[in-house]
Amino acid sequence: MKNNRRNFLKLTGLAGLSVAGGSFLKGLAAESEKLNKSNNKNLPKQTTKQRTQQFNMSGYAAPKLDNVRVGFIGLGSRGPGHVSNMSLLEGVDIKALCDLVPAEAEKVRKQIEFAGFNPIVYTGDAEAWKKLCDQPDIDLVYICTPWNLHTPMAVYAMEHGKHVAIEVPAADNLDECWQLVETSEKTHKHCQMMENCCYDFFELLTLNMARQGFFGDIMHCEGAYIHNLLESNFSKNGYWNMWRLRENDNRRGNLYPTHGLGPVCQVLDINRGDKMDFLVSVMSKDFMMNETAKKLAATDDFFRQFVDKPYRGNMTTTTIATNKGRTIMVQHDVTSPNVYSRIHKISGTKGAALKYPEPAKVSIGDRWVTDEEFKSLEEKYAPAIVKKVGEMAKQVGGHGGMDFLEDWRLIDCLRNGLPLDQDVYDAALWSSIAPLSEWSVAHRSNSTDIPDFTGGSWKTNTPVDILLEKGGTTKVVRSAPPKATGRPVPEGVQR
Repeated sequence: MKNNRRNFLKLTGLAGLSVAGGSFLKGLAAESEKLNKSNNKNLPKQTTKQRTQQFNMSGYAAPKLDNVRVGFIGLGSRGPGHVSNMSLLEGVDIKALCDLVPAEAEKVRKQIEFAGFNPIVYTGDAEAWKKLCDQPDIDLVYICTPWNLHTPMAVYAMEHGKHVAIEVPAADNLDECWQLVETSEKTHKHCQMMENCCYDFFELLTLNMARQGFFGDIMHCEGAYIHNLLESNFSKNGYWNMWRLRENDNRRGNLYPTHGLGPVCQVLDINRGDKMDFLVSVMSKDFMMNETAKKLAATDDFFRQFVDKPYRGNMTTTTIATNKGRTIMVQHDVTSPNVYSRIHKISGTKGAALKYPEPAKVSIGDRWVTDEEFKSLEEKYAPAIVKKVGEMAKQVGGHGGMDFLEDWRLIDCLRNGLPLDQDVYDAALWSSIAPLSEWSVAHRSNSTDIPDFTGGSWKTNTPVDILLEKGGTTKVVRSAPPKATGRPVPEGVQR
């Protein structure tokens, strides 16, 4: 496996070229068959994989770190924001920065000079990130690179003694999901996927309301990633080497499920009292991506390589059943001219909540509460983390403050020796929905089992702590620096 990974990285480097099969598919039957062999290899075996848990990382508290020494790999659209947030926090030392493009690494280095940081910069070499992971005085590695590099980099970093924080999704396929789980258990190193939507203020509010029984017994939840990225995906000045377009030109399913899925999984205590059993996915045809490629290719030869690809369809709808008989619906559409939505619907026996279309709403029985009642609910159920650092998070910004909250919370947990809000089992499970949905779509929306990455410990794992009874001690020690924007990707495209 290590040799395969090494060869893979030599081929791709940090350019993040898509390696999934599909470029020469002709006809729907051949397309489905080849996609199944490439992206979903051994899927039935992987979904029913039986394993004995080596060590339970759910609820695991690693030895506390008074000073968290951090290195960052990938300084494009997401990395600079994390670096900026970290530069504001007590007990953080930014030790290293890495990007394939020297100018990007240098830009971020200069942006944190005001705080006295002088990180080593690794750049100009597709293997430079390994030198960062080899650096002995680093405790935590942030990985903000193209998707297909997330797992190889995370595995290498954990094997070299580092905790890892990975941008979403954590893995591209089921084999990688299992690699993350097994490596984290073997090394006792945290592997957190940085699902920032779990730190959205309304999502946190509904999590606390669910915990306190406001909704009664929760029966059904919905989430989504509906975000028109058609223009940015086809922009030469957007994602490095068009990597995100390449992900969409040969994979067919719900490729980016975690923003809508993560928050409702926490509401339902998935992996911590309940588990996902199986899913089905159905996908529309592509009405827009190939047409866009053709129009661009008519005046620019560069885009000819993207014409007549087996593009993912506009809308994919995935339905998940849980062990306790509850259901989750997750949608994905990044090419239609829709208004942005993550849906975030909670439906219980006593009440419900719905974030989109905004403004967010809460119902008691079959009526929406009034604005005045909603304000009272916000005051009553505002979770501790929002009370503690919510106003600062709003000032710093980053998707309304949720980026800052997730970074602050991760550092505070590491500094206080506390379990993380999201563990490796969440990273693997939430990421696995993409390849599983691909398999379902390729097989006429047949159902497929969802692996239990916890090895059965979901029955006894404790729910995520939202009370902040421990920790909460990390201070914000300086004002925000000039905003680190990274490459000129339109605002919010990663989310």
